[in-house]
This record gives sequence, structure tokens and C-alpha cells, in this order.
Amino acid sequence: MNSHLETSNANKSSNDISWVTCYVGLGSNLENELGSPVEHLQQAILTMQEKKQIRAVRVSSFYTSAPMGPQDQPDFVNAVVGFETTLTAFELLAFCQALEQQAKRARLRRWGERSLDVDILLYGDIKISEPQLTIPHAGLHERNFVLLPLRELAPELIILNKPITDYASSDDWTGLKLLKLN
Repeated sequence: MNSHLETSNANKSSNDISWVTCYVGLGSNLENELGSPVEHLQQAILTMQEKKQIRAVRVSSFYTSAPMGPQDQPDFVNAVVGFETTLTAFELLAFCQALEQQAKRARLRRWGERSLDVDILLYGDIKISEPQLTIPHAGLHERNFVLLPLRELAPELIILNKPITDYASSDDWTGLKLLKLN
């Protein structure tokens, strides 16, 4: 199904291309010469807003959360960004990876510290299960640091034929704190 969508999008003129509603999760817990975790998220959001194939950008509040993996690392700053795009799912994946590289992300260990993590959570109603991309994002329904800000942006959202409000983690504040930005 996604191959047909991507092929058909590639053959359409810019006036005919469909805009797909997407949600991406942002996370950071490492400061580097480019900025703090909050600044890494803000820069990624700014870059999204400037990309011509992305429009109607909406951003959740920023939250702090305990790390999901090894506990010997700083807490994360998380947010969810919703937008419409004409990028295919795999083009969006490449864009997300470029955002991580701009923040000088280094992959030191699984679920470890990082300057920026950008994950595609949802791409319209499309389901993709490929080695390099899974949509909806694996574990999405279990992670309150993703579901709570996602629910903030889209309280009527349906994920895998189930309202977001039916996922217990979408209303679970355990380990989360709302981050007050100046």
C-alpha cells in the first residue's frame, strides 16, 4: 500500500500532491556545543517549520521524563510535533535522520543518551513494517512521554482503530513533568 502511495505522489504535479497528517516525537537529554536539550528540540521544530514540504506545524508542550533505557543518564526533554507533509514516509524518515545529524547525534548505546532523537510516530493512516521504518512507531501505545503530548495535540486521534484516550499511557503522568519554558 505504501509503495503505491509513494509512487503515485512522485508522479503528481505539485498542485495535485496530497498533504498527509503526521506526528513525530522529539527527545533530547544531551547538551553539546550546539545547545541544550530544549534548544535541540527548538531547532528541530524551526527546521520543520522552514521546510516547504511541511505545513501547519503544531507543537505540544515540552515534558521531562526519566530515561527509558539505562538509568545512568540525564532525564529527557520530550515533545510531539504534528504537521501536514507532501514527503513520502521514507523521505520523512531521511529528513528526521538529517535533523538528528544536524544536532550531532552520536549513537553510543541502545536507549542511551542523545542530543536529538526524532521518531515518526504516525504517517496518516498508513502502516509500514520495514527493517528501517515501522509506522505506527513500535511501542507508541506504551510510552506516556509520547502519548501524553500526542493526546495534547490530537485528543480525538485514532491509533490502530482505537481512540488515543483508550490507551492508559495517554493519561499517565508517572515520571513526567511539564516543562515551563520562558
